[in-house]
Amino acid sequence: MTEPLDPVLGRYGFDRHLSEPARAVLAEMVAQAESRIRPVMNDAWERAVMPDEVLGTLVPLNLMEPAGVSAEEADSSMFAGFRSFHLARIDASVATMYNAQAGLFRAVARHGSSPEQAAQWDPKVRRFDMKGVFALTEPEHGSDIAGGLATRARREGDEWVIDGAKRWIGGADTADVIAVFARDEADDQVKCFLVDRHAEGVDIEVIGGKVSLRPMQNAHITLTGVRVPEAMRAQGVNSWRDVAALLRRMRSDVAWMAAGVAAGALDAAVRYTRERTQFGRPIASFQLIQEKLARMLGNAVSCVALTVALSAHQDAGVWNDENSALAKMVTAERARENAALAREVMGGNGILLEHDAARFFADAEAIYSYEGTHEVNALIVGRSLTGASAFV
Repeated sequence: MTEPLDPVLGRYGFDRHLSEPARAVLAEMVAQAESRIRPVMNDAWERAVMPDEVLGTLVPLNLMEPAGVSAEEADSSMFAGFRSFHLARIDASVATMYNAQAGLFRAVARHGSSPEQAAQWDPKVRRFDMKGVFALTEPEHGSDIAGGLATRARREGDEWVIDGAKRWIGGADTADVIAVFARDEADDQVKCFLVDRHAEGVDIEVIGGKVSLRPMQNAHITLTGVRVPEAMRAQGVNSWRDVAALLRRMRSDVAWMAAGVAAGALDAAVRYTRERTQFGRPIASFQLIQEKLARMLGNAVSCVALTVALSAHQDAGVWNDENSALAKMVTAERARENAALAREVMGGNGILLEHDAARFFADAEAIYSYEGTHEVNALIVGRSLTGASAFV
């Protein structure tokens, strides 16, 4: 008897874009995550802690350079995208934490550094021997960070002195280094520095009271007279244009995560409606329920179709802000709708963690806003459509 097709990936054969070895690596990742990570995430979400099982499961799989997968495919947007999709389909915090290392921070190590720095840093990043986070957003500057970035850096001999603050920095409390973006007082250009988390003048405060991505700890970071050697300045980041090039890569990661959340919400809804009985039969047999499930499937499938097309373009060397912005904008919207529909078909039980929909419902709100709010991404797309910039 053949295995049933995955309702989202199998319907249009999306995984044909990966080689057989790559599919096998991801299948093993999913099997491990389903058995070791999924069972602990509802409790982790309620207690707002990241279980040791997450990295304990994922790091040994060596997912940034998996055995049997060519280096070209392992480095591709397509492989990274499907990896993000599968992790987010289980839990958005898990995908966010892994991507903080494999996506955001690794982008600095590989694409924001000199060739010599990349040769030194990237192997450590792949092995998680050097854990890092991407610290761009500030307490008073999010969407306007390009012009409003207020953290300052001044050079004193072979060192830089950094003063400022960063906010919403996921994983900062457990990182080895923090990739801090600061404005050089000499030329007013944005540069990037790898700051030791334990350096004098670094204060990290975990942000409490979150209702989304609760296991993923976000931090408020204050930097007061922090000294960083020139050797730890990422040599490839010398302007906002360089930062924007890194962010362009990140939007595709988040679009894939949004697609995963849309699929995960559908999975939760299908499981529940098959098991929940009302009026003497499973509610999955009711017309109104099936209409909602069909709409959710359409959302999830269209999200994957969009992200696959985006990654195919990026792997072909086509990097357009408007393409990644459109994908992130649309997939985040569809994930938000799917999470709401999943909660809806469960009725009152939809607000209980045990059925998973509540997790997806809350986490979709964070994904809707980070790595570019809906409005900012819409303006990037609008500018490409009209030729007129509506940014203030």
